Amino acid sequence: MTTIPPDHPRYISLVAREKLTEGINSGITSMQGLIAHGRGEAFDYLLGEESTKSAKYAEKVAVAMLILAKRPVISVNGNVAALVPREIVQLSQVLNIPLEVNLFHKSNERVEKIRQHLIAHGASDVLTGQDEKIPNLSHNRSIVDSRGIYAGDVVLVPLEDGDRCEALVRMGKKVITIDLNPLSRTARTATVTIVDNVVRAVPNMVILAEVMKKLPILTLQDYSDGYNREISLVAALDEMAGATNRIRY
Repeated sequence: MTTIPPDHPRYISLVAREKLTEGINSGITSMQGLIAHGRGEAFDYLLGEESTKSAKYAEKVAVAMLILAKRPVISVNGNVAALVPREIVQLSQVLNIPLEVNLFHKSNERVEKIRQHLIAHGASDVLTGQDEKIPNLSHNRSIVDSRGIYAGDVVLVPLEDGDRCEALVRMGKKVITIDLNPLSRTARTATVTIVDNVVRAVPNMVILAEVMKKLPILTLQDYSDGYNREISLVAALDEMAGATNRIRY
């Protein structure tokens, strides 16, 4: 990794780019993933590269929903594996939720490399089965593990595809996504949308999970029931509009 001085005003963003580049070299991240990251990074500029009030609230709702779920599962793609491998493993361990590798640009070799990468960062087991299919979805992300996403009632899918988000919701699942674009199809379809950078959102959720797993069920239910996606997305747009004075070039 290129040495980046911690006092650089774009330090976190540049480190993320380096991690994705390393992911390309190791076969974890796809070239197309770089494009997706760049698109999200543009929206992060508008947030001032900070977790906003609405994002922090959505993260709290998401953790409550994961705790309340009967069969929660966390979907991991190449960008998530490259950017937050340790943190996504921590979240799965704190809440006892299985991880499942699910890719658009899929090969058995790449799936196995991501599985090994997650295990190297502390995961004890990672689902990689390809024995079920999400209905009405023609691309590779429709192929899932019968023990994971297919059977899950609540699915955390950072950096999700809009059409698969819609398909999962049609199956009756609650979908939690992390998406920097509050106008995307995913953001407008998911049950809970966290408008935040995955490198901030997942660590935030780990901290929340440690505390919230001790809360009474009724308190968690209040968080889950009180969330309104449309209000949350409007708040995110308002926060973007007011963040221009915080942007670090």
